[in-house]
Amino acid sequence: MIITRTKKELHRYLKLIRDAEKSVGFVPTMGALHEGHLSLIRCSNNENNFTVVSIFVNPLQFNNPEDLEKYPRNEERDLDILLSAFCDIVFIPDIREIYPEKDERVFDFDGLDKVMEGKYREGHFNGVAQVVSKLFEIVKPDKAYFGRKDFQQVAIIKFLNKNYLSHLNIDIVTCDTIREADGLAMSSRNELLDSVQRKSASLISKTLKKYTKIYESISKRELIDKITREINKDKNLKVEYVDIVDDETLRTVDKIKPGKTTVCVAVYCGKVRLIDNMPF
Repeated sequence: MIITRTKKELHRYLKLIRDAEKSVGFVPTMGALHEGHLSLIRCSNNENNFTVVSIFVNPLQFNNPEDLEKYPRNEERDLDILLSAFCDIVFIPDIREIYPEKDERVFDFDGLDKVMEGKYREGHFNGVAQVVSKLFEIVKPDKAYFGRKDFQQVAIIKFLNKNYLSHLNIDIVTCDTIREADGLAMSSRNELLDSVQRKSASLISKTLKKYTKIYESISKRELIDKITREINKDKNLKVEYVDIVDDETLRTVDKIKPGKTTVCVAVYCGKVRLIDNMPF
């Protein structure tokens, strides 16, 4: 496994790969790697000749400085995990390498960034787009891999790719959410939960699973109310939002259509903010 920390280093290896007419898959991460990330790497390994993984905690997508400060970081552990996952190249830039000057670009996502996460985390998705566009321009992969757990983010990145980065001809691949044995969606933030909070957090996915199976028997409003009340019954949990949206537009729907509609939630477990979603 090759470890690179500058664009110049990375480009030297990527040129050799391109000259040999080999394909490149890319998995951008913020580190604190877990099985969800490894599933993306495995998918990339299966579909490409080489896999590049980036580790970069992007400050521009944190609207809460405390959240940025607490974000888990363990480079040595991450590198051990990547080695065992048969990653080919790791790119670990510092902030000056990604942002040599202030990035003042503002993206128009046609409303995709105004709902759910965008409503509660102002500027978050613009920060995501800034770093993803930078990384895409640096790596220029054939395919890039993202997990469905970040449902809204995937929609934003697909829009970004189609409308701002089409010249790169990158195929965005969405992979299924990977869950713990008790159903909790895998996330780097799970490391911040204590043992009691961790047990409570499993209620989120259990509740979504329960109500996505019986949605036909109650109204959409009742469904949202029942999900909210059931999660809030646990004293360690506090729902920030529940929304039922169209898979393409992310707009709130009046009628649930199986295969085209998803329920999305954000829940505070103590001070740790967790998101999840489940299709109907």
